[in-house]
Amino acid sequence: MLDQYGRTIEYLRVSVTDRCNLRCRYCMPEEGVELLQHEQILSYDEIERIVRLCAKMGISKVKLTGGEPLVRKGLSSLLRRLKRIDGIEDVTLTTNGVLLESQIDDLVEAGLTAVNISLDTLDRAQYEELTRRDQLEEALRGLEAALSYPQLQVKINCVTLLGKNEEQWTKLAAFAKEKPVDVRFIEMMPIGIGQSDPNGSQKIVYDHLVQVFGEARNLSGRFGNGPAVYKQFPEFKGKIGFISAVSHQFCDGCNRIRLTADGFLKPCLQYSTGKDLKELLRSGKSDQEIFEAIKETIYRKPRSHQFKNSENEGHMCDTKQMEQRKMSSIGG
Repeated sequence: MLDQYGRTIEYLRVSVTDRCNLRCRYCMPEEGVELLQHEQILSYDEIERIVRLCAKMGISKVKLTGGEPLVRKGLSSLLRRLKRIDGIEDVTLTTNGVLLESQIDDLVEAGLTAVNISLDTLDRAQYEELTRRDQLEEALRGLEAALSYPQLQVKINCVTLLGKNEEQWTKLAAFAKEKPVDVRFIEMMPIGIGQSDPNGSQKIVYDHLVQVFGEARNLSGRFGNGPAVYKQFPEFKGKIGFISAVSHQFCDGCNRIRLTADGFLKPCLQYSTGKDLKELLRSGKSDQEIFEAIKETIYRKPRSHQFKNSENEGHMCDTKQMEQRKMSSIGG
């Protein structure tokens, strides 16, 4: 389906839970956040119904996120159900990897085609400092378990934290040199707690990598569902990607919408606008009525975020429309 600016919207990110087994400093406070009650989050039946309706209007790619999606029981059963929906080509997963080793077999058997593993450092003490949990070894075992499936596309996501983990960037990038895994460096989006952290921009990270690995060549085309741009360093088995929402705004090509764990459909990460699909589902609305609500939300997707601007254009000027929730509540 096309939005009002002519962009093809084909990618749905589904948060299945707001719960997480880590407490990353840029995501949530040490004491955690007020969690949704079980009855407040969408059931798997409700998620399947929404995805089925989205597929009828052109959504073909689904990413399961959280929180940490693997803390929700029976995730592989949901994945299997979504893969069977006509029009859904890919169901992928983003995870911190801590619980992945014990679940990867069921996930792949259910039809998982790709997995993104969040990993900001390979230093155990720093990992514990950043996540407030001493579970780096579990995350690395999850990564290795994913790599044991050659048909599975595996990516590492590193949030670039200037002044904190820059000494880890080349070490993480080395995974792509030695293994068929893509390593992506992600600029911190100025939402929630993370907006106070100094951002390692794409240029800063790239210049850092060039000092060790030499110049890279640009790669054209798309190598996943999202907006990453990729480079190929000499003698690397995998690729290096950059997701740079702040320094290299990619809104013109944005193809995604987001469904939060409590059933709110968000057309743009920065804004609180969207549609409460859970309320429609649980008030007995028909598939056609829900379909029309999804269609309208997609069509009215904002032209762009304004992370770098203090003022916003047009109908998005109202600061009351800016997202106030933390990333853990929205979905990664």
